[in-house]
Amino acid sequence: MKAEILPGPVMESYKLNRRNFWDSIPPLWDSDSEETLVCCQVRAETHDVKSFFFAAPAGGSFVFQPGQFITLELEINGAAINRCYTISSSPARPHTISITVKRVPGGPVSNWLHDNLKAGDKVKVLRAAGEFTCASHPAEKYLFLSAGSGITPLMSMSRAHHDLSDDRDIVFIHSARTPDDIIFERELSLIAASQQNFRTRFICERLGQRRDWSGPTGMLSLAALKLMAPDFMEREVFVCGPAPYMKAVRTMLDEAGFERTRYHEESFSFETLQQESQPQATSHGAPATDGFEINFQKSMRQITCGPQQHVLEAARNAGVRLASSCAQGMCGTCKVKLISGTVDMQHKGGIRQREIDQGMVLLCCSKPLSNLVVDK
Repeated sequence: MKAEILPGPVMESYKLNRRNFWDSIPPLWDSDSEETLVCCQVRAETHDVKSFFFAAPAGGSFVFQPGQFITLELEINGAAINRCYTISSSPARPHTISITVKRVPGGPVSNWLHDNLKAGDKVKVLRAAGEFTCASHPAEKYLFLSAGSGITPLMSMSRAHHDLSDDRDIVFIHSARTPDDIIFERELSLIAASQQNFRTRFICERLGQRRDWSGPTGMLSLAALKLMAPDFMEREVFVCGPAPYMKAVRTMLDEAGFERTRYHEESFSFETLQQESQPQATSHGAPATDGFEINFQKSMRQITCGPQQHVLEAARNAGVRLASSCAQGMCGTCKVKLISGTVDMQHKGGIRQREIDQGMVLLCCSKPLSNLVVDK
């Protein structure tokens, strides 16, 4: 499968906007002032995984930590949908930024991206955010564990170390369904070939169509981990993948007596996040009786929200239906205009400073400091 490249006229315009590319350091891209990026390449990684590369129209460069994510603001079938995707590119190559997306059966966003987004298209994007990064946890030895599309943040970290010629002691173990499902297999092998202390291992559940596979098959286990990374107890561990995979990893590390302070995980399963954000018991699901009044102006609903309760949680408990996705201040889906009142908002990158200055808030991570009137 061939990568899609910018058509001639678009490429010429792109080159014109980036004159003096090699002669000067481009300005930093700021999503508050330039919220739209241009897709400059689409690359097939496997049969159901594609990487989408973006550039700033004015030629700005990107600054982020390896492992962070960006939020895409999309319009699909007339509906506004926000979705977070981990950056898969290296921050040491700042002129483009990429995400790597697996097609999910029935997934409205992943299927739309695979079927519609092409080189030359423009997409609204929120700046990089997130705390899952090895940059915040420097160590002499790392263990990267990933499964499926959870490879993306760890690939960004691996690429960053490689680009910076930082030959850190890294063992990267990736789990896939079959050998044909291994994302970035060739590139990881090339990094391992050029970095003396970078070792990569792949383990597949089954062979699939590829019969020349000589690597291990089955699921990652403590016994397999001890074989592939005998000194794993001495390493800083970063994990990303489906929720069952990460739960299994936590269980095996706990069994081995691994120190949890050196364990870090990340997941962008929105279905899981939504389930976790729902009230778990009837006693917690009752509307608050003491607190602040929240008035939803358009729907003419009024609820009470406790001072230590997020507005979205109080609204759900009271039966008010509001659009939401991550419930952690990352994606921006629950963004609304605050007409009056003040809140304590602790977001994780799902809103621009310009929008905050205009009175917008994210209900999922906002606690009321007064009575509120919301434009919803």
